[in-house]
Amino acid sequence: MAERDPVADLRRIAFLLERAHEPTFRVKAFRTAAKVLDELPPQDVAARAAAGTLTELSGVGEVTSRCVTESLRGEVPVYLRRLEATEETPLDDATATLRAALRGDCHAHSDWSDGGSPIPEMAEAARELGHEYLVLTDHSPRLTVANGLSAERLERQLDVVAALNERFAVEAASGGAAPFRILTGIEVDILDDGSLDQKPSLLARLDVVVASVHSKLRLPAAEMTPRMIAAISNPHADILGHCTGRLVTGGRGKRPESQFDAELVFAACAQFGVAVEINSRPERLDPPKRLLRLAVEAGCLLSIDTDAHAPGQLDWQRYGCERAARCGVAADMVVNTWPAERLTAWASDHSVPA
Repeated sequence: MAERDPVADLRRIAFLLERAHEPTFRVKAFRTAAKVLDELPPQDVAARAAAGTLTELSGVGEVTSRCVTESLRGEVPVYLRRLEATEETPLDDATATLRAALRGDCHAHSDWSDGGSPIPEMAEAARELGHEYLVLTDHSPRLTVANGLSAERLERQLDVVAALNERFAVEAASGGAAPFRILTGIEVDILDDGSLDQKPSLLARLDVVVASVHSKLRLPAAEMTPRMIAAISNPHADILGHCTGRLVTGGRGKRPESQFDAELVFAACAQFGVAVEINSRPERLDPPKRLLRLAVEAGCLLSIDTDAHAPGQLDWQRYGCERAARCGVAADMVVNTWPAERLTAWASDHSVPA
């Protein structure tokens, strides 16, 4: 039997559970066990598995212990085999072509706000998926329920990202890994008057800014439309996130679309060079296809993002690509098909470089 890494197997199980949108408690069991065991010398883990005492460790249960024991025997854990046997169906040609063109993800969260995993875990998962970059977009201060980042916390996060990027650069230079970057960003709230919920001087330092409405989603169109256009016209806004705010399924229940004049909003996006997000989260799938077609007709740039809050959710881009392919989205109009240098150059002034 080939030697296996039980911690890697536990993390792979957690990734697949996240991708399948399984309950958080189930995912947490495997990520917690992986963290506990990763902090022990491998020989200690092997000794405990042989003695049957893995479950004496806080955070390791019967199921995770069984997976570790099977992995240490050189076997693919049964739990992992079952998950991999239910891999998602193959993509149609148009969807697969668009997905293959994506170089990164412009909307993802870490445990600095309401995500479930540290920044390095999110970055490693993105790199393993073949991404060249990941834009880290934790929430802004007003969204306290999501532990939004104050200006001071965001500045500290920028230092963390810089250090990680130095590590990735060294690994790439040594030939140990493909080039990869975390791009700095934020999902900034669009406030009631259309202003953005963070200091302009700090927004100017970020690579990519996703601007989203999270409050007063039931405003009448006569109030929501100018609110959104004011945000779109802000030079720091690069991507309009989940524009209708709808929820079509999931644990939070359903929520209807916000009402706004879509023709005016998308015309503003086209005028100011702001991309419209195709949000791939299964409970959002935002915008609906009729509005996505309208955005395409308006000549808007687009960004196919996962809005991931866990590593496995970074593999949700297929859902956005499926809808984009059905709505006639051309790959060159999707900003995250561009190399990082072209993406950040566009985000700096909203001109589209050749």
